[in-house]
Amino acid sequence: MDLKQLNAFIAIADVKSFSAAASKTGLSQPTLSRLLKQLETDMGVELIDRYHRPLHLTEAGAFFYDKISTILTEIDTVTSMTQRLSMPSSGLNIGFVPSVLYGLLPEVIAKLKQSNPDIEVNLKDISSYQQIDALKSGEIDIGFGRFAHQDPWIQQILLRHERYMVALPKAHPLADSDEQRLIDLANNRLILYHQTHLPIATTAAAINATTNKGDRNKASSNKQPSLAPVTEPLLHLFAQYGISPFMTTTVSDLQVALGLVAAGEGITLVPASLKTVRTEQIVYRRLLHENATSPIYLHTLKDFVHPKIPDLLSAIYEVYERRGITYRQQSFTSQR
Repeated sequence: MDLKQLNAFIAIADVKSFSAAASKTGLSQPTLSRLLKQLETDMGVELIDRYHRPLHLTEAGAFFYDKISTILTEIDTVTSMTQRLSMPSSGLNIGFVPSVLYGLLPEVIAKLKQSNPDIEVNLKDISSYQQIDALKSGEIDIGFGRFAHQDPWIQQILLRHERYMVALPKAHPLADSDEQRLIDLANNRLILYHQTHLPIATTAAAINATTNKGDRNKASSNKQPSLAPVTEPLLHLFAQYGISPFMTTTVSDLQVALGLVAAGEGITLVPASLKTVRTEQIVYRRLLHENATSPIYLHTLKDFVHPKIPDLLSAIYEVYERRGITYRQQSFTSQR
């Protein structure tokens, strides 16, 4: 059994066709067939049923595919990390979610370049979820995201919590109220835009534990806590108060959500750093609820911390100091 055989099996299993796998890998169909046959002979197990179209994995093949895919991914990660250790990049590749770019990230990068005038900084717009694979592949060295991740390859620190604000069309009846409550927003169409959901489910018991009794009594029957897990971030926030919005619309990203708000098609909740976006059509109002916040996380690999990351953290904390933002100073540690 060798890597060529394993990669041939994975390619065939992924596309369920020898011809498609040949196009994907650049190998000929006879070569793929030979590698697969060698693997099956070495293992003494038939992995793919060749008598169906598209090809089917046998029961043993499905089990092997599930386990070996994870191992091959780890091999690729280790290979990439080893290459970076032997030839570290002088530049710093930073992944970020769009909402962070509207906040203090530009100021942080400017501060970093003041202390490191020769540094090359490359910024990549990438979702919190995709940042994990990008860190492992070496596409980015560090990521700014909005979600906690539990991954054995990744370490992360919480930078701070940012308050959510309500984004309302200027003509909305609630637009003149400086502070809003979630219960008063429940009869509106809520526009959802997160591409990453919370990593843990919220049960009905957890919801009830944090529900404000007065708010719950005012909510109609269709706004009672659901027994289903609530992992969409904005719905999770409403569910903590026993509220379910009257109607929701899901869009591809934050800019589309704000475009719909500007067009009068609904409301949404956004981090406070976005309160200067589309102000000709949108008003932003503070939420009364203290727990209505969106965290900002910084994450990188456990086994490889880019040498410029401590300077980046210093720049972040200097900006926080200048802005009067509360934070707890932390640092990444290399576990090699």
